[in-house]
Amino acid sequence: MKIGVFCPIGNNGWLLSENAPQYKPTFELNKQIVQRAEHYGFDFALSMIKLRGFGGKTEFWDYNLETFTLMAGLAAVTSKIQIYATAATLVMPPAIVARMASTIDSISNGRFGLNVVTGWQMPEYSQMGMWPGDEYFAKRYDYLSEYVEVLRELWATGKSDLKGEFFQMNDCQVKPQPKADMKIICAGQSDAGLAFSAKYADYNFVFGKGLNTPTAYAEINDRLKAQTDKTGRNVQTYVLFMVIAAETDDAAMQKWQHYNDGADMEAIRWLQDQGAKDKVSGTDTNIRHMASSVSPVNINMGTIVGSFKNVAKMLDEISGIEGTEGILLTFDDFVQGIEDFGQRIQPLMKCRESVVTELTEQAEPTVLEKSA
Repeated sequence: MKIGVFCPIGNNGWLLSENAPQYKPTFELNKQIVQRAEHYGFDFALSMIKLRGFGGKTEFWDYNLETFTLMAGLAAVTSKIQIYATAATLVMPPAIVARMASTIDSISNGRFGLNVVTGWQMPEYSQMGMWPGDEYFAKRYDYLSEYVEVLRELWATGKSDLKGEFFQMNDCQVKPQPKADMKIICAGQSDAGLAFSAKYADYNFVFGKGLNTPTAYAEINDRLKAQTDKTGRNVQTYVLFMVIAAETDDAAMQKWQHYNDGADMEAIRWLQDQGAKDKVSGTDTNIRHMASSVSPVNINMGTIVGSFKNVAKMLDEISGIEGTEGILLTFDDFVQGIEDFGQRIQPLMKCRESVVTELTEQAEPTVLEKSA
């Protein structure tokens, strides 16, 4: 089971709470987190893109780094971990994204991949005069399909002449091409999103569900399998969970309750209002899932709260869900969370035994060191 970290590119990570750790995003913070993740054998690091936050008392996500710039920097200070940036496809032309991806492929020596998003929060784009209108909600995956076709053509051949409804490419060229097979992730949870991922993506990114119910998202994998049966492609799932761990279950649950007690309701209402504006994509989208949350303090992502031992046990349960390639983790406190995962949780996980063994062997002194 692969493990990744969802980089805190926005202020305060993923907790809309006055009681949560309050911090601004910096390169140094993200470098520390990703380098330690690499040290503990994490397989990948992914950053979102957010162009406008939710406000409120905590100014949630009002401060954000830029994803490609950040991940290019992280690619230069790491050597093994896979690096993913996110393309805001509404405002980033595919030929520009293809060239940026090829550049980070060069920086990382073939460790770069791309997460593509359609865009859902109108103020992110209307503030720049670039929102195409609410009719876009109904066409967003048609738009994204053409977008990815342009990317794939440019990466494969260095050229695109695609003539579609949304893009008109005329001898468009991008060279050099990436040396590695460029992997694409899409956050597909609606039927339309899953159909897109089954046809175009390499991995599908979904939200876990509920509190301490690690396998509740499994029905999404089943729906994705129904779509991949049609396309004949093998597309695996990366599932997102927040981990809040402590020495005991009670101590961890006290932290979780403390965060909920300090919920930034102004920011949460903004999220819920924006998520409700899409009237056509269906009730099964990621954003609907967030907007209808019973625990919106962490955007209703699946949440695992407990002792180090029980967190390890619940993460192992996820590894048993067919079609799941990996787990993307957030933490209430990222710096401490990475250390706790590497030292206290991962060594107890059956699905990470090979990683722990490799790390242990690498840490053992050589024969010369022992005899010195």
